[in-house]
Amino acid sequence: MAVSVRDVAAAASVSVGTVSNVLNRPDKVAPTTVARVTAAIEELGFIRNDAARQLRAGHSRSIGLVVLDVRNPFFTDVARGAEDRAAEDGMTILLGNSDENTDRERAYLDLFEEQRVAGVLISPLADDLPRLQRLRDRGTTVVLVDREVPDQSFSSVSVDDVVGGYLAVRHLIETGRTRIAFVGGPVGIRQVADRLAGARRAVAESTGATLEVVATESLTVLAGRAAAAGIRERAASDRPDAIFAANDLLAMGVLQALMMQGGIDVPGEIALIGYDDIDFASAAVVPLSSIRQPAALIGYTAVDLMLKEAGGESAQERVVFQPELVVRESTGGRG
Repeated sequence: MAVSVRDVAAAASVSVGTVSNVLNRPDKVAPTTVARVTAAIEELGFIRNDAARQLRAGHSRSIGLVVLDVRNPFFTDVARGAEDRAAEDGMTILLGNSDENTDRERAYLDLFEEQRVAGVLISPLADDLPRLQRLRDRGTTVVLVDREVPDQSFSSVSVDDVVGGYLAVRHLIETGRTRIAFVGGPVGIRQVADRLAGARRAVAESTGATLEVVATESLTVLAGRAAAAGIRERAASDRPDAIFAANDLLAMGVLQALMMQGGIDVPGEIALIGYDDIDFASAAVVPLSSIRQPAALIGYTAVDLMLKEAGGESAQERVVFQPELVVRESTGGRG
């Protein structure tokens, strides 16, 4: 049976209020009494219920983080950056994986609100801004991660994915490729749509270049394999000579299906570039060219904005980082 504050008070021959003061405001209690209560706590093995105390106060020392896919190392790095910033203020991160599922996303938002987290960081699957607005109206600070809204109604930290898509396809075109395929989806995910928009812009600026969209149901290695299997079955003259995958997990699946299962040379026959520059990109059997995002910095900055907004230091802020092209062997470069 758990030891209660009343048990400590009885053992130290003081009131429950005195024990509470020792736990929360020891400067208000005589040193001899503090010593007596502390001795009783140690002897009985009392453990204070911080969660209950914080809920009674109306807030906790936790921050909720909802990501699209926790299996993607990009979001793992985002979470690490968020943890680093939260730890500076003695706070913790509660991680939720929506798994690209709107029902799961809403369930995590409901859970975090019930837990009265200090704030929510979210990489939303869709434009369900009214749901997030209601959450904020009820007192929970919300910051968008790897996303932004044009009207700046929410604080946000993101990367310019349109520019990222443009950099990826412009690089492919500059290496002499003209028949380009974009592999990614669902396009309802804003990041995917923006990267595709950037790819289209690069193609529109180049005479003779074409862009084919090969839609996927998710952003996973298996989805990349499935998409590339269809490309592999075509006649060589009907295949693209370059592929831009919407993230590195897709790109790795494409690489496996083309080279290991299809005997298609990368980059000799088909050049390949991904997005995110996760650690595995440089370690692939053919090191992957990619578009780098500062993942840990995104998470760190998101917590920083949340704490400032929750503390009344600032209104909504919009931080947009610029992506960076990283050239490796999969597009003919050297890593």
